[in-house]
Amino acid sequence: MEVHRSWNQGMPPTATKQKKTIESINARLALVMKSGKYTLGYKSTLKSLRLGKSKLVILASNSPPLRKSEIEYYAMLAKTGVHYYSGDNVDLGTACGKYFRVGTLSIIDPGDSDIIRSQTAPAEQGQTKEPSS
Repeated sequence: MEVHRSWNQGMPPTATKQKKTIESINARLALVMKSGKYTLGYKSTLKSLRLGKSKLVILASNSPPLRKSEIEYYAMLAKTGVHYYSGDNVDLGTACGKYFRVGTLSIIDPGDSDIIRSQTAPAEQGQTKEPSS
């Protein structure tokens, strides 16, 4: 009798789902790098948020808390989405196709990518209205 095993038998189901989401974000990010407009870095991200040009901000997981909260505040004022990248700044730089670290990334024009729709849809579905008293 032959036993058929799943290819992900050793991994919990959440790990494979998380890996797929990381890969999809990386693919969308690569498409933005190719066909869209973006700025890399903290200062240029703040500048694009202040000017209202930014559509989505991506932060690395190892961003300092003060920097993270400042970008969140500017993004809230500019009504811009913030995505927290699961990898650190080295991983984010690699996902962008760069050979240096990228802590903060601001997408100005997504080009052919649907990264903005894909990142804002889960946030809208997960929100629940608080009951007003």
